[in-house]
Amino acid sequence: MAKTIKFFAKNDKYYQLSNFAGFGFELDGHYWKTMEHYFQAMKFIGTEQFDKIKNCGSPKQAKDLGQTRAIPIRSDWDSVKEEVMLVGLRKKFQDKALRDLLIATGKKELIEDSPFDKYWGIGANGKGKNRLGFLLMKLRDELKS
Repeated sequence: MAKTIKFFAKNDKYYQLSNFAGFGFELDGHYWKTMEHYFQAMKFIGTEQFDKIKNCGSPKQAKDLGQTRAIPIRSDWDSVKEEVMLVGLRKKFQDKALRDLLIATGKKELIEDSPFDKYWGIGANGKGKNRLGFLLMKLRDELKS
């Protein structure tokens, strides 16, 4: 039996773990269509870009809008981005089906198999930091206790 679970593409068995998966939630007085919408918008609190990201159609659009540097992101972003991600994940996984799915992954290592992102995923060379996977495993431990 595999000791790891990789997720990224829509046809992956555990795609629901992805920030692009279509599971919305309410947080801080806003409805978020996906985790990606929430995460990217949080870079721009109090700006028009925040609303633009929150209201855009797809997680891909949210990511593209969030990665622009034509509009400055909040100055503390590097120090808060993991906590922002964890707060959003905690809210997303209040959904019973998602919580059950995450808990059912047992003790397996969760790996965001993104060839594009070497911080949140493992990147093209497979040696990325996989921070999304680590935060999901942390959340899984919290939910089990």
